[in-house]
Amino acid sequence: MQTNVNRRDFLNKLGVTVGGAGLVGAGAAAGPQLLKAAEPAKGRIPDTPFKTGHLTFLSGPGAVLGEASLKGHTLAAEEINAQGGLLGKRKIETITADEAAGTDANVKELRRMKLSENIDLFTGVISSGNSPALGPVSEELSLLSIFCDGCTDFLFDKAVPNPKYLFRITNIQSADGITAAIGTAQAWPQVRKIAHIHPDYSYGRNAAEHFSLAIERLLPGTETVSENWPALGTSDFTAHITKILSSEPDLLFTSLWGGDYVAFYKQALRYGLFDKMKVATTVAYGVKPHAIGKDHPEGVLAGVHANYYFTYPGGDRWPLNKSFVERYYKRWNEYPNFQSDGAYMALYLLKSAIERANKLTGGWPEDEAIISQLEGLGIDSPSGYLYIRPDNHQGYKDAVTGFSKNLPDYPFSAWDPNRIITIPIRNITAPPGWPKPGTTHNESTAAANWLKTTWPKLTA
Repeated sequence: MQTNVNRRDFLNKLGVTVGGAGLVGAGAAAGPQLLKAAEPAKGRIPDTPFKTGHLTFLSGPGAVLGEASLKGHTLAAEEINAQGGLLGKRKIETITADEAAGTDANVKELRRMKLSENIDLFTGVISSGNSPALGPVSEELSLLSIFCDGCTDFLFDKAVPNPKYLFRITNIQSADGITAAIGTAQAWPQVRKIAHIHPDYSYGRNAAEHFSLAIERLLPGTETVSENWPALGTSDFTAHITKILSSEPDLLFTSLWGGDYVAFYKQALRYGLFDKMKVATTVAYGVKPHAIGKDHPEGVLAGVHANYYFTYPGGDRWPLNKSFVERYYKRWNEYPNFQSDGAYMALYLLKSAIERANKLTGGWPEDEAIISQLEGLGIDSPSGYLYIRPDNHQGYKDAVTGFSKNLPDYPFSAWDPNRIITIPIRNITAPPGWPKPGTTHNESTAAANWLKTTWPKLTA
């Protein structure tokens, strides 16, 4: 491992870029190809409906983030059905369920969808508290599944280490905390005292751990001065806010999400918290954009799960995103979030794999043929270039985060177009073949072991 490496040089080696002119993923010549009519299918295609089950938060604090998943899924289904359906014949029908029912109820609903409703595809899933329970059931039922979130590393590190039927489209969870650490080090290298507030379950624990592992290497000498672990769904953050203020940190790092973050920031405003410290988040702006008010402070590192914000890539530099945002807004009278993008692309990823398999086999392809085409598939998406790694069925796209700013274009706080940070995803995630937990190491994730092994501690 290298020592005495300059921080600026290391961030440059990671490929970190700041500003609004960059482009995530593939070249800027790509256009809105998703709506292009497919070539005529080979062989006989049945006209029976293609049944999907979609699980997301439709009630409770999670709905402000998760409801958009169903809207993205629905938009894609409507577009594909308008062209006749998958392979021009099989129209998509969707059964929905509310993830807020809890993990045990979600597992029962997944079984019901497959065994009683005979779904062909299971998709959605928001919470990292649910995906490790649902993933093994998808495999047990031999049910093709594309999770749109539920991004915990544990899913493919331990729960389903050798997936066959299960895929996931969102960036892996460890990248979320590392992205926030890089954003912090790039913007505020003077930070030394850090307070934390995270939801007390697997996502919050993972975010805190990977942020801390990265930040102690990027900014040596930092210390944690306060830790706060409210239960998911907490509505009153007063005690946590006063504890944070009393610790006098330079920075507050948080992975609160959905309605929890909205409640937190509005309560924190009353205490002047944002005036007394820098604030970095993993997924504050992952909610439906209009859920964030104009009262949100400017200059907050406003994460989006390292995945997607509707203003980036912006303008005509990435027509695929511009077209998606316009269609989504026309359909729903609101702007998309990263869940909209993920659920939308899950169906288009499937569509692309089915069309590729049909060219090889003719007729309606078996699941094994579809899986073979999903593995290693790369596709342009509204967020940039999306790649499904064949070894772990995990989706990868370059990480992105940004800083909050009130713009005249929107009735809510959005991203500062001149302060968007992008990071090549290959530079902040464990590579193929890296040992998983319980093999040659006992770290919580492969990413944690990779980071500890390969990242130097930096100088100024």
